[in-house]
Amino acid sequence: MFFMLYFINLIAWCAAQKQNFLLIIVDDLRTALGCYGDTKAYTPNIDHLATEAAIFSQAFAQQALCAPSRNSFLTSRRPDTLHLYDFYSYWRKDIGISSNNSDDNPYSWSETPFHPFTERYKDAPICQTNMQILPAQNLICPVKVLSMPNKTLPDIEILKEAKYFLSNQAGNPFFLAVGFQKPHIPFKYPKKYLKYHPLQKFKVPQPYKWSKNVSSIAYNPWNDLRKRKDVAALNLKFPWKKIPKSFAKLIIQSYYASVTYIDDLIGKLINQLEVLSIRKNTTIILMSDHGWSLGEHTEWAKYSNYDVALRVPLIISIPGLTYKRSKEKANNSLEKNPLFINSIVELVDIFPTIADLANISIPICSNETMEITCSEGISFMPLIQAALRKKSILWKEAAFGQYPRPSIKPSIHPNSDEPRLKEIKAMGYTIRTNKYRYTAWLSFKSETKLPDWNDIIAEELYNHNNDEGENRNVAAFQKYVKLKKKLKFLLQHGWKNILSNKSIYYL
Repeated sequence: MFFMLYFINLIAWCAAQKQNFLLIIVDDLRTALGCYGDTKAYTPNIDHLATEAAIFSQAFAQQALCAPSRNSFLTSRRPDTLHLYDFYSYWRKDIGISSNNSDDNPYSWSETPFHPFTERYKDAPICQTNMQILPAQNLICPVKVLSMPNKTLPDIEILKEAKYFLSNQAGNPFFLAVGFQKPHIPFKYPKKYLKYHPLQKFKVPQPYKWSKNVSSIAYNPWNDLRKRKDVAALNLKFPWKKIPKSFAKLIIQSYYASVTYIDDLIGKLINQLEVLSIRKNTTIILMSDHGWSLGEHTEWAKYSNYDVALRVPLIISIPGLTYKRSKEKANNSLEKNPLFINSIVELVDIFPTIADLANISIPICSNETMEITCSEGISFMPLIQAALRKKSILWKEAAFGQYPRPSIKPSIHPNSDEPRLKEIKAMGYTIRTNKYRYTAWLSFKSETKLPDWNDIIAEELYNHNNDEGENRNVAAFQKYVKLKKKLKFLLQHGWKNILSNKSIYYL
């Protein structure tokens, strides 16, 4: 009864307030944040936001690639529903309304979407190391901002535009989505942020090797890094030659410096809410589109089904709920005021959660209703409510993901990391429970967009009780036969089955 009253009060609060929503999406951000326990991170602004928020420690993307993931969470539909696995393939049955180069879909926007002017210089050959005579297109590229075109960088432009938008709302409720590009490669960021990250504090992950009993189809050969001049200069034999540890540490350093750069911009954005006196009625959601490997399994970037590629930070600060709670404590110590939620959530849950907060009802999709407005995720507001009351509730405890491959062996042409739809010959489907990750690589027909569950190319099973890094594939071990069979059943029957299957809560 208390739960129902609490929920009714939440709806009443939403209706009574002039609610605002600020959705912050940070490209390629793994959980490299202080509030997630990463001691190498320097993220004071996001960490402070976390003291006023719910922190989801087990949030997962549905595909570790930018466009498919964003298409998925912005529509709350999964990649196999959208059939959008790449950047290139056209998917509409009908032509629809032409946008005439006015942006993706002008009828969906109340304001013209902003694209930073300096985005055109993203891959300009302006990076230079001590070993290079001429500027080049490098992976690692710390810069002096005043020496850049227009004396700025894209993310600084994005912050400026977001602050301008906020200043012109004049008390009108708004939904603002702000996408920051870094730490997406190339690592072009202000050089001053390196001072927070001395090179000696970084080490390559251990073990720094590819597991022998994992099929090569699971491997991401980081083709996008290989195209950069400083990486190409290493002359690494494709696909298995590892990046030397000395250079690997430089990559890790620049990743963390890029994150600190974005943390600084996020702090300035949130401060603008305070200056305008609208922080108190603005819900802030901070998230990423997917994670990023920093040498785990000798992989770099995303493009895989491992935890480091699919796990993302997810922080939501709700005035009157999480925000009011921390203020009442009169103590902003992160250690004393966390609202950590360890239940598994998925990025497809973001859309229905925001709709829930805005008092908009969205039904869960069924086989019969795929043509109408519906969601393939569920609102995680009940988890926040339960956490505030220090209660536990029944909840889905599995996340689903997938990744396509053009072949079993890693390749450059076609690109193993970013195959086009017509090139996809296999699909890796993965399920993550509290204790295990199971992945099945299946034959896949791009013409029908269907996998063949009778043709399993390879399997992976990781026990997170003793292998959080997913370094030991136990799929072939006799002791896991029954468990693997059960996880395969759950994976094959998909997300709808999980919502009603109580046995999953014990895996």
